[in-house]
Amino acid sequence: MPNDRAPLVSIIVPTYNCEGYIKQALDSILMQECDFSYEILIGDDASTDGTPQILLDYAARHECIKLFLRETNLGAAKNCIELLKTARGKYLATLEGDDTWTNKNKLRAQIDFLENNPGFVGCSHFCTIINANGK
Repeated sequence: MPNDRAPLVSIIVPTYNCEGYIKQALDSILMQECDFSYEILIGDDASTDGTPQILLDYAARHECIKLFLRETNLGAAKNCIELLKTARGKYLATLEGDDTWTNKNKLRAQIDFLENNPGFVGCSHFCTIINANGK
């Protein structure tokens, strides 16, 4: 939902050599069912695999994606900090480039909770860790 107004949510996606996972990660963001605006800020930390080309392809097809393709490796912490500096949303969500959201209502549920509970500054959820072999 692109426009000039600040999005409600900024989704931060740090990546480094995530070629085997990044499509699934981005698809899990793009499948979110929500009626609010969001931006996807992706910081690729000078990947040496095919990650940058995949990101360029997604950014060409989705206006909500803003790419930051690093020429030199900043390290995970600085890459995230640089992404946070560009975030315009009222709320932040994070997804590592090798992770996946499995519920299409994840963002909606979290934003509904935060909007209805102004005394809270954040929320989280359970996760399942799956290795490269699917176990």
